[in-house]
Amino acid sequence: MTSTYGDRSLVVLELAGGNDALNTIIPYNNGLYYDFRPNIGIPQEDVLRIDDQLGFNPNIVPFKHIWDAGNLAIINGIGYPSPNRSHFRSRDVWYTAQPDKIGFEGWLGAVIRDLDPTGENVLTGVNFGRGLPRALACKGVPVASVGNLETYGLLPDMQDEMKRRYALDTFSRMYGPAPGKDAVAQVLGQAGTDALKGADTLRTAPEMYSSNVEYADNPIAQTFKNVSQVMCAGLGTRIYYAQHGSFDTHGNELQTHAKLWQDLSTAIGDFTDDLAEHSIEKDAVILVFSEFGRRIKDNGSGCDHGSGGVAFVIGGSVNGGLYGEYPSLQEKDQLEGDLHFNNDFRSTYSTVIEKWLGLDPVPIVHGQFEHPLDLRPNRSLSPGQPKPRGRL
Repeated sequence: MTSTYGDRSLVVLELAGGNDALNTIIPYNNGLYYDFRPNIGIPQEDVLRIDDQLGFNPNIVPFKHIWDAGNLAIINGIGYPSPNRSHFRSRDVWYTAQPDKIGFEGWLGAVIRDLDPTGENVLTGVNFGRGLPRALACKGVPVASVGNLETYGLLPDMQDEMKRRYALDTFSRMYGPAPGKDAVAQVLGQAGTDALKGADTLRTAPEMYSSNVEYADNPIAQTFKNVSQVMCAGLGTRIYYAQHGSFDTHGNELQTHAKLWQDLSTAIGDFTDDLAEHSIEKDAVILVFSEFGRRIKDNGSGCDHGSGGVAFVIGGSVNGGLYGEYPSLQEKDQLEGDLHFNNDFRSTYSTVIEKWLGLDPVPIVHGQFEHPLDLRPNRSLSPGQPKPRGRL
């Protein structure tokens, strides 16, 4: 299935390490929260209130502003059946959308394949970071990985332009098509050719970009600046991926979690302002997820691996609100000391794939799932209009 929504892009941000959902969206009116977390509970008076039960962590002020504008959906209780507390296995589940077996294809790699089935644009998917996350891995699908867009490219440090051109010409001939190559050499050659094309194209993005938004001087802020530069350059990139962390807060959680969210929420706030300045705020959706939540009870200065997390979907075309029920803190409702998930993350994936990108989600998430999250291009929320409280 080929998408007809050619102007829409998806930015996926992974909160690596397991974000503490309970200290992100806080049940500040529930006494059990403070009973279970005497050392890391956020004081009630500090919480940024969403309603009379839930509120944002006080270090997520920009998210509260996006919420007030009606452009942030909070996906409560997100997870999957029989949750796994291993970072490696749980991340793999989210990467492949296959909780019941080991998957071989990343969900976003499959999305990129379906968005560009003939592989015409080697920049349909771009990862901002080192290596290639499994979520983007798919046989025959090229994905560029960018550490720093300002210095990205082949041989960028070679000062002598004549020597650089000679080296690039050698690279091109080495990896270019030629008769007599075996299958392995052809695959390597195609990867090399794709890298050459992608590097040359991506290097043009920063010089084409201009903005009045000043991003902070930290890695996640610069990542979102890079995403904006590529998006504004109109290079045909549809899928953007990045990671932020580590959120593995076994200790010193209050300080670590606060800094991570201050940097992240400010970066996303600046990014959404940047898109609005360029009049493309309704063309992009941001999905923020983590592989699992944390234990309900603290361990003294942090909390350990758990389940039942929170995700966010953000953008000018998102009908913001609370989606999914907030998991119960009652001991009878817990899953071995964890929050019980009550909506499957593949429902959120399916929503984004079908409603936003215009693709068939079934073969990508390996089944049919409900997707009532409201994504409506060119939507507007009138002042005072109530936000939805739905189920995923």
